[in-house]
Amino acid sequence: MEDIKPKILLVEDETNLGNLLKDYLAAKGFDASLATDGQEGFDVFSRQRFDICILDIMLPVKDGYTLAKEIRQANPNMPIIFLTAKSLPDDRIEGFKSGADDYLTKPFNMEELLLRIQAVLKRSAAIPSMHTNDTFFTLSRYTFDTQKQWLSLDGGEPQKLTSKESDLLRLLSLNLNKTLDRAFALKTIWGDDSYFNARSMDVYITKLRKYLKEDTKIEILNVHGKGFKMLISQ
Repeated sequence: MEDIKPKILLVEDETNLGNLLKDYLAAKGFDASLATDGQEGFDVFSRQRFDICILDIMLPVKDGYTLAKEIRQANPNMPIIFLTAKSLPDDRIEGFKSGADDYLTKPFNMEELLLRIQAVLKRSAAIPSMHTNDTFFTLSRYTFDTQKQWLSLDGGEPQKLTSKESDLLRLLSLNLNKTLDRAFALKTIWGDDSYFNARSMDVYITKLRKYLKEDTKIEILNVHGKGFKMLISQ
């Protein structure tokens, strides 16, 4: 059976460096996708599954700090390495606050980057997740399969979810016990945060509450002015 190559999202606006890095990583056994600005980077991240993200900080449209925070909200366990010309201590601190696992300043040695990627992937694989993976979740008495779009209570007959119901419940599950930002969820699932889409999302939240009502330990709360929070009590 053919080995599955680790997938890397590479977001770098310097075209020559981006292509050089992509070719180097391919030669080292990685499957790298290149984006050249922060918004394109998040769009690519939303469409595909990745094992690690390598982000420049000074990006057009949306900077690397913002992109890292959005990636972290969509997948709290996604490993992130920053590549940047910023080398001051405050820049490093900001990078780690944004969710970086590692931080490499330009110019850098390609072999060092490779070793850092391998180290971060090894660490992330060793950290147990609260979920089996990001496609299957145990939510108290419910099991949720995002690929089949099924929600099952106590292993019984599954409730088939629509694509948007499944996408919204997945974001809530990935951010369990944390606030899911309303605008982020709208842009991720609906493409924009217009009034019409916001009202539509409220309807889907009501539907999810109905599906989950048989387990009183699960709540989806409105967080005023921010978004929603799914809580599971002990």
